Amino acid sequence: MKQFKVMKLIAGMFCSCFCLVVMVSLTQPSRTTTGVEPAVLFFKTQSDSFAIAALQLQTALAAIDKDKPATLANSREALKRCRVHYKKIEFFLAYFFKSSSLIYNAPPKVEIEEPYMEYQEPIGLQVMEGLLFEKEVVAKKEVLLQQADAIASSAKDLHALLHGFQADDKQLLESIRLELIRVITLGITGFDAPLLKSGLAEASASLEAVQYVIQPYLSRGAPQADSVTKYLGGCRQFLQEYQDFDSFDRMTFLTQHMLPLQQYVGLLIKELNLQYNTTGGTINYEAGNIFSPDALNLLAFPRAGTQADSALLALGKQLFFEPGLSGNNKVSCATCHNPALHFTDTLTTSLAFDGQAHVRRNAVSLLYAGFQYEQFWDGRAKSIEEQVRTVINDPKEMNGGESTILSLLQHKPTYTRLFKEAFGQQLDTMTLINQVALPIAAYVRSLNPRNSRFDRYMQGDHTTLTAPEVNGFNLFMGKAQCGTCHFAPLFNGLVPPLYNLTELEVLGTTKTDNLDQPEMDADYGRYDIFQIDFYERAFKTPTVRNASATAPYMHNGSFKTLEAVVEFYNKGGAIGLGLDVHNQTLSALPLNLSKEEVNDIVQFLRTLEDSVATYIPEKK
Repeated sequence: MKQFKVMKLIAGMFCSCFCLVVMVSLTQPSRTTTGVEPAVLFFKTQSDSFAIAALQLQTALAAIDKDKPATLANSREALKRCRVHYKKIEFFLAYFFKSSSLIYNAPPKVEIEEPYMEYQEPIGLQVMEGLLFEKEVVAKKEVLLQQADAIASSAKDLHALLHGFQADDKQLLESIRLELIRVITLGITGFDAPLLKSGLAEASASLEAVQYVIQPYLSRGAPQADSVTKYLGGCRQFLQEYQDFDSFDRMTFLTQHMLPLQQYVGLLIKELNLQYNTTGGTINYEAGNIFSPDALNLLAFPRAGTQADSALLALGKQLFFEPGLSGNNKVSCATCHNPALHFTDTLTTSLAFDGQAHVRRNAVSLLYAGFQYEQFWDGRAKSIEEQVRTVINDPKEMNGGESTILSLLQHKPTYTRLFKEAFGQQLDTMTLINQVALPIAAYVRSLNPRNSRFDRYMQGDHTTLTAPEVNGFNLFMGKAQCGTCHFAPLFNGLVPPLYNLTELEVLGTTKTDNLDQPEMDADYGRYDIFQIDFYERAFKTPTVRNASATAPYMHNGSFKTLEAVVEFYNKGGAIGLGLDVHNQTLSALPLNLSKEEVNDIVQFLRTLEDSVATYIPEKK
């Protein structure tokens, strides 16, 4: 019955893929197809190899025997080979046939992603990896074989996707651009296969595909062709020479090879006049690379609209510090989000309206808040505007509202003029609460300094980080698996390569940071909003930028130090500590980080601290 469900899902996905092909082909009024035919031929050849690898995986799994440990090792190696073959066609499948790609490489557990929450039965190679590393693998053999059968049977029909297929050079080159981002942010972090630790081999396979597909464009005499060839070759050579996943020097790989490659591929596409952007503008292809400060377009995020003008920002900043928005004329946004404290309040949980009690959760920093698809720890607000309205109206927080705003306007008539300057004639159609929420939200969206030592290093000043800090970055993006939830470049839950989703995770955060006697925290997170099983204890993944200045940590403020936070992950979250969290999305396996490695990760996190001097109001 389970297998039937899986195959039924696959059939539906193939149908949606054909619809996508038709849609894509109809939206292109003019096209050049220099590289399309070679790319299709490459896809056919490599999909045949993937299908063979899938059959070999099926055979290896069928041979698993509890009395023959070598059969388990063989199965893991067969899975690794199958994954590497998949990576050679990923750029094509994920771009032109996105639904089909989910059959092979969907997350191993139900993902909690906003703003588009869709339930999908976990299926594919990532699911199989998890099963192959469980204690009682033999007990999971039937499920493994069902998964393998689903993959093998669909892989042999991949050619069918090409029936009536049409594409052009612009689309093909964008698929390559997105694959480069996958390698940078997911491949070398081990996102797809954290237990197999096959990320480097998979990244190499992805770049092999890039090298083949981009070749026709390099022979057209483009000025950037030599640079693309140089850095692409350098990337592949570096991956082949340094194959140990845990000790891989990601910083050198990125700064000396991969990021220059991304930059020159972008310049090549621009000079060939083959730019194309299907990301809804989220990715700015004019940026040098994904770590450039302008790589992600803030205006593509919820309700951001157009660039806020100076009058709106000035009004928003003034309102942010305005206690007259609260019912007692004492509390402002800055009370819990103090710029001098990197827009937090250093409290375990913030003080409530009465100044005595506390609200339920920790005040997370507002820096980079605009780069999210939901707000609050449980994601209940879908925009910053909604968050502002909620906080102002909440009796436990600011206890304000329309009457309070009206009173403010009466006592401070200069606001009437400022609102008029900011909104013009539109002001007459707006509610009072929106007149306040819109400028405050615009101000919060402007809080994106990107001036940390890490940022300066990534922009070329290699004097700003020490060797332990660089090692901490390498660990963060590799062995410690931090980068598989706190995604580059903002190190929050914004999911690459499209950055069109924000992840919530179930960590099983404990009541205190006493990991020797762990107790479960009573907060059920997003489950209190939607009572769905996989929402239990789910919380937003915040950025770790400025974490060194925003203690205490977690939704409940239960962890006092960064060392304690890293050690919690090192032990495998709640399950690793022996607690029962049935839907934990964090791997329960220990990371086996040494004390020195934990220290280096913490040192790296300190490099993400921005200067916020420009946000601190002058003393009057």
